[in-house]
Amino acid sequence: MTIAPPDPRLTGLVTENTQLIGGEWVPAASGQTIEVLDPATGETLLHVPRGNASDVDAAVSAAAAAFPKWRDTSPTFRAGLLMRWAELIDKHEQEIDRLEISEVGRPHWGPLPMSRMLTYFAGQADKVHGLSLPTHTPDVLGLTLREPYGVVGGIIPWNAPGPNFVMDVGPAIAAGNTIVIKPAEDAPLTPLALARLAMQAGIPPGVINVVTGYGPEAGAAIPAHPGISRMSFTGSPATGSAVMAACARNHTPLHLELGGKSPQVLLDDADVDAAIPQLTRGITHNSGQICAAGSRLVVDRKIHAEVVRKLREAFARVRVGPGTEQVDMGPLISAKQHQRVLGYLKVGREEGAELVTGGGVPAGEKFERGFFVEPTIFDQVRPDMRIAQEEIFGPVLSVLPVDGDEEALEVANGTEYGLVASVWTSDIGRAVRMVRGLQAGQVAVNQWLSGGVIGAPFGGYRGSGFGRTMGADSVLSYTQVKTVSIRGTR
Repeated sequence: MTIAPPDPRLTGLVTENTQLIGGEWVPAASGQTIEVLDPATGETLLHVPRGNASDVDAAVSAAAAAFPKWRDTSPTFRAGLLMRWAELIDKHEQEIDRLEISEVGRPHWGPLPMSRMLTYFAGQADKVHGLSLPTHTPDVLGLTLREPYGVVGGIIPWNAPGPNFVMDVGPAIAAGNTIVIKPAEDAPLTPLALARLAMQAGIPPGVINVVTGYGPEAGAAIPAHPGISRMSFTGSPATGSAVMAACARNHTPLHLELGGKSPQVLLDDADVDAAIPQLTRGITHNSGQICAAGSRLVVDRKIHAEVVRKLREAFARVRVGPGTEQVDMGPLISAKQHQRVLGYLKVGREEGAELVTGGGVPAGEKFERGFFVEPTIFDQVRPDMRIAQEEIFGPVLSVLPVDGDEEALEVANGTEYGLVASVWTSDIGRAVRMVRGLQAGQVAVNQWLSGGVIGAPFGGYRGSGFGRTMGADSVLSYTQVKTVSIRGTR
């Protein structure tokens, strides 16, 4: 079965050379455009505006104008609009799925998560509570209020543009803020389509503003703008540092979700056969282009040979091809990312790691025009190697053999990152010790991610950033606390 790649202009959800500012679909102030490519073929999907600081300024002004009325809208009514938005996403799910497949290159994953995410955020909108506070005398009343920041900003990456868009916009507007958000230039079409559905749901003009453009132009202008009261960034550590510096100049509160070099730790009593499928998916899902990719396999030497053998067999079964086909792994997002990953494959060989499988571009005519790379395993990787320390953002798994639990924990924690970690063991006591010792924002036992958990907070330790998305506090994170004291005069 294949999925016919759509012409994005025929979906009715995106329009050539337009971005959303103040409820209007407009080109960039400069008139310049950016070409959005299909990473499986290199062909042009659509052009979007090349926005810059002028466009961001217009969007901030529109968001500021919309804020007072949106802030004062009943949170129950805001929740209803988010629910209506979720319903429209469900109605257009097939179009949105195909749109994201075309611009990201990923295969079909199953039901999209965006409507469920919005339903969750909608459920929190009218549950933002302050507190009553004790007082020294009965004629004083003390309490706290939680209020929205105002105009907030967001910059999201290209690897999962639909979920990332909703993950920022949903809680921000549920709390009563208005938002200016910039999607990645490589994958802006799905966010634009979702924004159109938000307008159709009845969310007022100016509440959601989407400025498209390059990071150094449109992206950099958002955290630097004095009208932005709270900022969210998801992306690379280097860019995150630049965003943080810009926020510091205006004392703007910031949430950062940065990279990961996530370890999957297999202790000597792990159920290897249960682990192999998830270890494989953990690095080939979205071609390894996710911050939570399980890119380091820290495995006890007692089971090392068996694990590597079974992984080689599993990787050989991974179907690679255009996301419109029935495959397990699509292309990388761009020529730039393709060269980056191929460069790391060269580095791994030069550093002396043992190439088990993969290591290049798949053979065949259909792989010649797109940005494909083979799923790759490097064995006998030392902890100090670049492929064990640096985020590759591709389907490259580094296997690091260790002796015992203590060395496993030391190696697992031995990078600057701390986003996700997994531990595989049949002993609940060992699992608890590893959970407590692993320095990561999410730790899963006998699975790759926190699957099956509803509303699991997501975010990092150390170099992976700070703050959390999702979870019961996601809407609260878009509010600030005001203390109120009232003394009676009679």
